Amino acid sequence: MLAGHFNVFPRDYCGVTPYSRRDFYKVSLIIGTGTIYFADKWIYIDRPAMLIANPLVPFAWEPQSEIQQGWFCVFSKSFVGLDNKQEFIHQAPIFTPGTTPIYFLDASAQHTVSEIFLKMTTEIRSDYPYKYNLLRSYLQLLIHEAIKIRPVETGFQKHKDASARITALFLELLDRQFPIDSTAFNLKLRTASNFAESLSIHPNHLNRAVKAKTGRTTTDHIHDKIVGEARALLMHSDWDIAEIAYSLGFENPSYFTNFFRKQTGHAPKTLRQFSQNAKEIV
Repeated sequence: MLAGHFNVFPRDYCGVTPYSRRDFYKVSLIIGTGTIYFADKWIYIDRPAMLIANPLVPFAWEPQSEIQQGWFCVFSKSFVGLDNKQEFIHQAPIFTPGTTPIYFLDASAQHTVSEIFLKMTTEIRSDYPYKYNLLRSYLQLLIHEAIKIRPVETGFQKHKDASARITALFLELLDRQFPIDSTAFNLKLRTASNFAESLSIHPNHLNRAVKAKTGRTTTDHIHDKIVGEARALLMHSDWDIAEIAYSLGFENPSYFTNFFRKQTGHAPKTLRQFSQNAKEIV
């Protein structure tokens, strides 16, 4: 079996679906009408479409028609080869934050995509020992179909209070990265530009929205979260300072030390030593 996770499900009923907090990519064949909401815009889906969902790009689906059909599959980045720069998908634009993830299908494309999902549904239930290799191939075919189709670029509408929605999604993206529970983790979203890219908006737009709604800058919120997590790891974990630095996305421990000292007024090792002394006294 290949590394990673994969599964496929029918869309016989699909209620209001908020942004998932799980780190899975998702490919959906949507048959049924409804609205897809992104950070500062939304679009009405009135015909069969594919949705390519990146876990770093928040969205929500609100169905309109009673009948909702189609399929969707979820998978980890390791399953499809996003960890491997030699894989073709690593260069594919469809999984890049900032790319419009909706593709309307004509009758021929809908038939092709439906056939692939049907094969996936049959194969996932089989006892074929190499079924996940085959499922990976089917998934690659779906991705190729999306690449061949021009993504939707028109028909989007702006939210009435875009600043509130942008700020809420920014804070959710920020919160979902914590707590950090493994030294193998590396913080991906660390700057305003990182978050703006995931939300498919300009960094200046993000900064204006967050400042207007919270009174604080995007960077202030990010730094507070990083400092808070650093404090928790220094006081309650046995990770060394280098491990903490790398898990928080710093290129080397000295950058982390300088950052922490600038934000708190003291070095990381000072807080760790204070915490250790306090435990000994207790």
